[in-house]
Amino acid sequence: MTTTSVRQGSPPTAPDRGFFQRLAGFSQRHRWTALALWLVVLIGIGVGSGAVGDHYRDDNALPGTETQQAQDLMRRHGSTQAGDTEEIVLHRTAGLRDPGTVTAVTTMLHKVAALHGVTSVGDPYRDGTAISKDGTVGFVTVDLAKPAQNAATDDIKRLLDTARSAQGGGLQVELGGDSARTLAQPGGNQAEGAGLLAALVILVFMFGTVIAATLPVITAVFAVGTTLGGIVLASHIFTIPSYTPYVMTLVGLGVGIDYALLIFARYRSELVEGLETRAATARALDAAGRSVLFAGCTVIIALLGLITLGLGSLRGLALSVALTVLVTMVASLSLLPALLHVFGKRFERQLTTRARKRAERGKPEYGARWRRWGTAVQRRPVAALVVSVVALGALAVPAMNLRLGFADAGNDPADSTSRKAYDLLSQGFGPGFNGPLVVVADGGGKDVGQAAADLANTLRQTPGIAGTTPPIPTKDGEAATVMAFPKSSPQDQKTTDLVHQLRDTVLPGVARRTDARYVVGGPTAAVVDYSDAVGRRMPLFVAVVVGLSLLILMAVFRSVLIPLKAAVLNLVTIGASLGAMTLVYQDGRFGAASGPIQAFLPIMVFAIVFGLSMDYEIFLVSRMREEWLRSGDPHRAVREGLAHTGGVITAAGAVMIVVFGSFVLSTDRMLQQFGFGLAVAIFVDAVIIRCLIVPAVMRLMGRHAWWLPGAVAGRLPEVRVEA
Repeated sequence: MTTTSVRQGSPPTAPDRGFFQRLAGFSQRHRWTALALWLVVLIGIGVGSGAVGDHYRDDNALPGTETQQAQDLMRRHGSTQAGDTEEIVLHRTAGLRDPGTVTAVTTMLHKVAALHGVTSVGDPYRDGTAISKDGTVGFVTVDLAKPAQNAATDDIKRLLDTARSAQGGGLQVELGGDSARTLAQPGGNQAEGAGLLAALVILVFMFGTVIAATLPVITAVFAVGTTLGGIVLASHIFTIPSYTPYVMTLVGLGVGIDYALLIFARYRSELVEGLETRAATARALDAAGRSVLFAGCTVIIALLGLITLGLGSLRGLALSVALTVLVTMVASLSLLPALLHVFGKRFERQLTTRARKRAERGKPEYGARWRRWGTAVQRRPVAALVVSVVALGALAVPAMNLRLGFADAGNDPADSTSRKAYDLLSQGFGPGFNGPLVVVADGGGKDVGQAAADLANTLRQTPGIAGTTPPIPTKDGEAATVMAFPKSSPQDQKTTDLVHQLRDTVLPGVARRTDARYVVGGPTAAVVDYSDAVGRRMPLFVAVVVGLSLLILMAVFRSVLIPLKAAVLNLVTIGASLGAMTLVYQDGRFGAASGPIQAFLPIMVFAIVFGLSMDYEIFLVSRMREEWLRSGDPHRAVREGLAHTGGVITAAGAVMIVVFGSFVLSTDRMLQQFGFGLAVAIFVDAVIIRCLIVPAVMRLMGRHAWWLPGAVAGRLPEVRVEA
């Protein structure tokens, strides 16, 4: 039967549960083999990845954009700027023009010009614009043969060491540019350690025994460690960005502990009810394992959907994180049962003894407090709903002004050479020198000299531009580049507006006068292109993910209103998360530096949070449906569902909050934003949505919550998931 009410018929026939029971039995019978296999895989991949090293590449290119067109033009015409440029920044309080300093700098520049990968080197003493007006700050432009994402780290270190050979006599030398930023890679070890420690404390408090608490952590560590090694190997084949390991660790630890905790919590409840270890493990995997499998697949599908957007290295990041979720899910379903059988006897007696003593002292049974909470919410559902929605709506409002971009050297650690170079250039020349726009003039097969001169003259008179370089012709003379320095910093909204103004208004006018073609490129324009592409493509991605989730939830709960409610509440959660990120990291509240939100984060946050929210939705509402099918009382179903799952959901949420939140301690701005956004989303979902809004909405919907048209019920496949 596919009916949705106990009055219309009996509960649906349960499908065969044999797979998960057989999986639990296999893991228990071959527990040492399972542990050995996981250990061999972890060590083998770790040794292999350590031997070959990584080859991460940050590729934010978008084929068809104007930035890519500018790059292609420079490469086709043999421009020395077809690769990236670095700046050797010089600073001397007493001035840069005394004979000793001039000699040291000139000698150093000859050495730099001879380095591998360097195509040309400027001269600050010949270029009248390369030394600040007060004579204390100067820069030297170094053209590289390769883009930043392909430049070898050793080559950049060698460039920095060679440049610093001129230091002495009060002269400070720093290296700026995208390639130099690779020397200031983010560190996540302290954040990871803090998150794991905090998660372990929560688990010990929940289970009352250290051994029991460590099993979910061990499961997550095995899964994350194995996947990290695999991604290092894959980076030699696929384009995977350099920040991928930190994002993988962030997500892997969170969902790994979360999935293992859901299974372990069910295992504990089965032990308390009198089952022995083997039977409790099989029952836990057969019930909660379904939720883990469904939730993990939902996150993976959402992440794989990002690949279809074609957003540069975001595809490699999405694939890596999806693989991480897959491996953590497999570890929860195979490694954890083996660990439970090996260590279960050591804490089984502690868990059952605690439950017996609790009953002897007359303390309320597990879930009694959540049952009372559910009753209280049901008494005043409108008040609970209005207060919660208003609060979350207010938190989501700032997201309407969300501004996307990328972190630049101004967000690097204060002691890094890229950050010091950034600050010195801002001090000596203004903030726009850290994000020049590369404007390319293409003569279409003709000499471009006059067209390039007209371009430079027009740019110098354009509001918002502080200055330009003279036109730099290509080898064939058919194209030229002009570097335009905005008055505003690269992350400033005024710079984004300037790029659009040049493309939409200024350059078309010059093109009509000169019959030449002009395109705006360079790293700053690339950020604008990438952010615009994300903004255009995100609505379609959201619509596809939400649409698929609606169909899946209809199959799980045999309902129309519950999937709609879940989709709306998930969007509210994500809106509140993005609003909080905007307040803290874009507007600079609570001591954070202001700046744009990392361009790919809203999509990544949406994909991950939507999947995790589905996890909690299924875990809570499936228990409600189980009671509804048994009793036919919609109000009792809400109370009992919350009583049986509220504690586990809040504990799992707390673990994920501390793991995600610990990455706010990272020195990398992207990791700070990502961890903060996920932590806020999980708090909102696990506490406000599941414990307040869902019980209130289910109370107001009553029996209508479980309505499904007969025509739809007959065609929709049924998926059974237990909590």
